[in-house]
Amino acid sequence: MTALATGVKAPAFELKTSDGKQFSLTEALANGPVILAFFKVSCPTCQYAFPFLERLHKSYKDIGVKLVGVSQNDAKETVAFAKEFGVTFPILLDDTRKYPVSNAYGLTNVPSVFWIAQDGEIEVSSVGWVKSDFEQINRKMAEAGKIAPAQVFMAGEDVRDFRAG
Repeated sequence: MTALATGVKAPAFELKTSDGKQFSLTEALANGPVILAFFKVSCPTCQYAFPFLERLHKSYKDIGVKLVGVSQNDAKETVAFAKEFGVTFPILLDDTRKYPVSNAYGLTNVPSVFWIAQDGEIEVSSVGWVKSDFEQINRKMAEAGKIAPAQVFMAGEDVRDFRAG
């Protein structure tokens, strides 16, 4: 099984956040598009990617697009990861025994990032760290907010792809 492709309806789910609140994809989509970023704290590519995702969150947090992480670790490890890598967007906790949400999205590798349109359709499905996919998500967030795309890559940064496979 591979990660869900673009054009597919995103599976609905409910999970707890790392701070104990309830998150419902259906409820979140009622307010705008949702970006799901699946990860594992021990994944070096996730550690590389999440500070860039945080830049997106900070640039667009008030425009009606919800960026959430989905952790495949327990709450304690997840909170430590968020602190270490400066992540302030909400992080959901997939069940670490059966990974029902990760499995519903067909995950084989992390990070895996999905842009889910307000109608529930997956418009971006990215496995690994692919700069062009990240740039596409940046553009989509800017379009949703009717603003210019944010600069998320700084001069001199070594930004390279880490494709799964």
